[in-house]
Order: sequence, then structure tokens, then C-alpha cells
Amino acid sequence: MQRKRLVLIDANSLIHRTYHALPSLTTKKAEPVNAVYGFLLVFLKAIREFQPDFIAACFDSPGPTFRHKKFKEYKAKRPPIPKDLVSQIPKVKEVLSAFGVPIFEKKGFEADDLIGAISKITPPDTEVIILSGDMDILQLINSRTRVFLLKTGIKNTHLYDQNMVKEEYGIFPSQIVDFKALRGDPSDNIPGVAGIGEKTAIDLLKRFGNLENLYKELEENSEKAKEIRQKTRGLLLRHKKDAFLSKDLAKIKKDIPLRIALEECSFEKYNREKAIEGLKKFEFYSLTERLPEPTLSLHF
Repeated sequence: MQRKRLVLIDANSLIHRTYHALPSLTTKKAEPVNAVYGFLLVFLKAIREFQPDFIAACFDSPGPTFRHKKFKEYKAKRPPIPKDLVSQIPKVKEVLSAFGVPIFEKKGFEADDLIGAISKITPPDTEVIILSGDMDILQLINSRTRVFLLKTGIKNTHLYDQNMVKEEYGIFPSQIVDFKALRGDPSDNIPGVAGIGEKTAIDLLKRFGNLENLYKELEENSEKAKEIRQKTRGLLLRHKKDAFLSKDLAKIKKDIPLRIALEECSFEKYNREKAIEGLKKFEFYSLTERLPEPTLSLHF
């Protein structure tokens, strides 16, 4: 029996990535649509490549999240989102609705938290493909979950599994939160351990596995811990609180209350004529030729 496949879309990350990848594009009414167009290019590519049985899109909820309550400076250094980008988010939702794609967002949480929650409750016989432009989402990769990552531009996409993450970054997907706990993340204003760079963070995780084991060895002053450079040991002990706070901020929260039935996400709801109408509304006439012909299984 063929395994079922669910595609989960990290919508905000893709909208941001495609907005910055493409030049200005407007409709005849002067409405900006470059991010919508770029989003659809990636969306249609994923549909062609993965032929999903189920599909859903997750969006960030406006306003602060539970992470801001833990650390008020979370994402504080990000510049304001351009108005012509903000105006395109509802347009993306409108086009997704035309394709019959259900949309999920929840107050106080980010899109990747919803994706983590949905992937966690997905039946074990269903493969999960996450479509994103944010490398943080790689932490969700496991034996049945892969990430289709838009890295740069529109065409530079990579399908990551556990081995590919290890080969490219030197750590396993499960260690990404520990990496960010040590290295920090300037884009999200996650502090990490001051003075610990990428190379040192990866080396520590190769030797100790995760943050908890690292600090256990440090506090026991074990022989293994003594192999760490004295300066690095000092930084780690001095900034222990920041390290664990950073791990908490970086970790995708999968245990959130979210009611969803997989049947809601069936891509059999796809109606080609409605999709064409949605594309034509924003004058994406050339994209109508890239739409799949619906079949009972939608495997085209």
C-alpha cells in the first residue's frame, strides 16, 4: 500500500523569502504581488514534486507569542515589515483558499509551532514534507519527516532528511536547538552563550550530544569537561542561564492545543477551475498553465 503524504507550508517564512527574492511586481490596479507570485511558484513546484494527499498552510499569528513572555527582547532587533509585504499576506491566504488549502494560525504561537504540532499528531503511516524558507524548521526532521527548504532566490530548493542535515551542518536535526542555545541567533535576537561561535558550538555538540549533557559534565568537572579550553568553560558556566533560555526560545513547541482532523486537509478538495479564478484575480495568467489536472488520487 502506498504511503500517504502530507505537505505542511510554513507560509510566513516563504512569503518573506520570496518577497525579497523577486523585484517589484504589481497588478493593473497597482497592488503589489511579487511575494504572492513567488510563493505560488514554490507552492506549485512542491505540488508537482510531492503530489500530496493532504496539504495545510500555517501562518504566524499577529502580536506577541509565548516566547515574548519569556524574553521580551525576542525578535526585538528586526526592522518593521514593509507595508507592501504586509498587504500581500491576505492575498496569499486568498489564493490558498482558492486551491482548497486549509489555513491554520493560533494566537500566541508561530507557524512553525503549529507545523510541529500537526506533524506530531499525524498518523505514523503518513509521510510529512514541510515547505519552508526558515532553517529553524530543520529541527522537526525525523525518520518520516523531511523539509523542502527554499534557501536563496526562488529556484534554490533542497529536500533535507536526517542524513543531509548531518552532512551539511555536522549535527543531527535534534541538535539544532542545542546549537542555537550555544551559538545564539541574531535574526531572532536569541542571545546564546556570548563568545561561542559556530565552530565551537558544533564541536561541543559532537562531543557532548546536547546542552544538558554538556552542563552535567561541566558541573561535575569531569575529565571530559576538562578537555574543553579554559576560556570556553568559563564562558559556558558564566552564561548558563542564557544558554537554557535560548534553547527554550529556539525549540519548536509541539505540545500546543490544536484540533485538526487530517481529512480536513485532503487535497481532493482541489478544484482546478476555482484555482484558475484565484490566479486570474491577481493577473497570474501564465501560472494557470502550470496547474495539475485533478484526479481521484491527485498523483499526476
